[in-house]
Amino acid sequence: MRYLFRFLPQFAAPVFFFVAFFALMEDAQLPQGFGLSAKYPGDIGIERDPSVLFAEDFEHGTVAEIAKRWGNMSNKDGKVISFSNDVPPNSSGKRSLQMTATLGENTGGHLYTRIRESEIAFARFYVKFAEDCGYIHHFVHIGGYNPSTPWPQGGAGERPRGDDRITVGIEPFGDYGRFPPPGIWNFYCYWHEMKISADGKYWGNGLRPQKPQVVPRGKWQCIEVMLKLNSEPEIPDGELALWIDGNLVAHFVKGVRRSRWTGMGFSLVEDGGEPFEGFKWRTSKALKINFFWLLLYVTEHAARQNKVANPNPNTTVLFDDIVVATTYIGPIAGR
Repeated sequence: MRYLFRFLPQFAAPVFFFVAFFALMEDAQLPQGFGLSAKYPGDIGIERDPSVLFAEDFEHGTVAEIAKRWGNMSNKDGKVISFSNDVPPNSSGKRSLQMTATLGENTGGHLYTRIRESEIAFARFYVKFAEDCGYIHHFVHIGGYNPSTPWPQGGAGERPRGDDRITVGIEPFGDYGRFPPPGIWNFYCYWHEMKISADGKYWGNGLRPQKPQVVPRGKWQCIEVMLKLNSEPEIPDGELALWIDGNLVAHFVKGVRRSRWTGMGFSLVEDGGEPFEGFKWRTSKALKINFFWLLLYVTEHAARQNKVANPNPNTTVLFDDIVVATTYIGPIAGR
């Protein structure tokens, strides 16, 4: 587009601004496909890139050593977390991390780590749900605590003040049994401008793509989330985005069309709806993105909410090739 400007002097000013406008629109689009990963085929060496805040491929160390590397692990009786030799396409590794939740024994487990504080973060991970995987209560989160803590905090049902915490989960959502397990991809967000729920509490607001993105079973998916904080407390220029296998499927930014916003959240819409007001994720610039939380949390409540009377007692999920960076990452590039 910029090369056209060489030939514009003879045209009227309105034409110049017309072209410039579309150049800006073109530059404003989020990337897709391979990003940072293109520089590191097989992800080999990606952890050394200066834009990378955290990387984990689960290739080295025992479960105990990985727990130490992350900083905080939940692995009740040592029965939740193990390894699998099933790895994603193009992965340079030979093993992935397996989490298994067992109803009546545990609610799953987690790995939690603090990352270098940032105003923007892209979190990419690979995930594969077992063929018999049921509905899940909560899943992978990214966000910030002020002050930063070495473990995940509570706060379920409570609205943040604005200077204390932001949490964004990317989670399978069954929509009360409308979608087969584990459901569709859905953001589950806590921030100070979230809407109140019908019971008078503040449960995470669900934010969904325009087209429901069904979560497959028995297949690796590359999931990437972007969380961008508002630049100033009073400016609603925060953003949230989701990529699946390198394809941008949702971008929540001021002005996009949304459905009616309630305590259940909203969905993006193609036509109609209302313009989104934008995210003022925080009221203080002291609050930054500073944690990544690999979580599998399963309860009978998730099954009941989705009208399942006799849920499978075991829920198994594989994770691999996690990268958190300040720039778009994309799927693993082939070697």
